[in-house]
Amino acid sequence: MSSPRTCALLAVATLLLAATVTGCSTATGASGGSGGTVKVVASFYPVQYAVEQIGGSHVSVTSLTKPGAEPHDIELSPQDVATVSRADLITYAAGFQPAVDEAIAQEGSGRALDLSPAADLTLAAPAEGNAPVAAGAKDPHFWLDPERFEAVGRQIGARLAQVDPTHAADYAAGTSRFVTALTQLDTAFKAGTASCARTDLVTSHAAFGYLAQRYGFTQVPITGLDPDVEPSGSALARISEFVRSHGVTTIYAETLVEPKFADTIARTTGATVATLDPIEGITSASKGRTYPEVMRADLAALRAGQGCS
Repeated sequence: MSSPRTCALLAVATLLLAATVTGCSTATGASGGSGGTVKVVASFYPVQYAVEQIGGSHVSVTSLTKPGAEPHDIELSPQDVATVSRADLITYAAGFQPAVDEAIAQEGSGRALDLSPAADLTLAAPAEGNAPVAAGAKDPHFWLDPERFEAVGRQIGARLAQVDPTHAADYAAGTSRFVTALTQLDTAFKAGTASCARTDLVTSHAAFGYLAQRYGFTQVPITGLDPDVEPSGSALARISEFVRSHGVTTIYAETLVEPKFADTIARTTGATVATLDPIEGITSASKGRTYPEVMRADLAALRAGQGCS
């Protein structure tokens, strides 16, 4: 008897085949899009934000990760897969969301743009509790480092100009505005974290490695890249001891993940809990409505929690 997962995969594969056959008679460039816009699929919020800022009115962007959903382990519905098959451009980071990787591999039309090379992912994926880490796996959270996000934005702008050369000048201008905004954000972070009393960041999951590397902090995550993999009791004990011995005063929780482990460590050590948002999605609980607003809220949280002057 076939398992539910096998049946689901067969259903997705069938839908992809049907969508591909149907799409053969339709142009995939911008001129074939509804209303003349480029139909772009973004795998999760930061990528969606970048495409919208750079593409402006020339793009119509659909995110595969719905607001409020934790993006690491999303499952795609048949409708989501159909959206992928009809897109002019699919923007994603390989290895971050397995369901997205699988849909793109099956769709296989060459319309996908993997942003990982431009992001220059150099940090190895940390251990996930007792779960093994795939050989060569990298931390994908590039968007929390404005300089890496700038490089990704340039790649998006260049690809949009290839897909829709008629509006290449507009994409170049959008890329320039995007890069300028990130440069200003980077300047604010460098100034705001130049002198901090504490440099150890105890975070709810390992999303802040690139931010820590850029601005002189050391990340100490409670869980690994996937916040749904629970830490062991011994791991919690080790982190609690680290907090006590290193004078950590703030444990950072986030908006899309239950803060029970951060609360536990804070309760046992006397530390306080603050929010440091990895900006994997925007919800009503986010301290801002856009990526730059939440990043600036994160900067304020860091300055307070790390004793920055």
